[in-house]
Amino acid sequence: MDRGELEQRVRAICLALPGATERLSHGAPAFFAGKQFLMLWPDGHHDRAFPHLWCAAPPGGQDVLVASDPDRFFRPPYVGGRGWVGLRLDHPIDWEELAGLCEEAFLAVAPKTPVAGLARKNGRSTP
Repeated sequence: MDRGELEQRVRAICLALPGATERLSHGAPAFFAGKQFLMLWPDGHHDRAFPHLWCAAPPGGQDVLVASDPDRFFRPPYVGGRGWVGLRLDHPIDWEELAGLCEEAFLAVAPKTPVAGLARKNGRSTP
């Protein structure tokens, strides 16, 4: 998958979340819900010369994901200490899984109003 298609698909997933916005951060697409919840590195970053993303995760989520599949998930620099998780995008991408990770990242940082909107959209009560 080329860089443009990767960016478009991740962008569509993130911006479909209520109130989510995008702006560049450190030269890369970053997505916010009040606070940043995801950063996409389509060309790699630092010592990771492969496409990947970093996203917020619920408490304990980073450990579970990295332990479950260390070939795809990793503890990213800078934000890994805050529980964020990295996902390699140079493997076959399960777009449903990626959308779920984006939603969990959004829910981890979003203010209550967008969270309630997402819960209504998905037919759930507010967490």
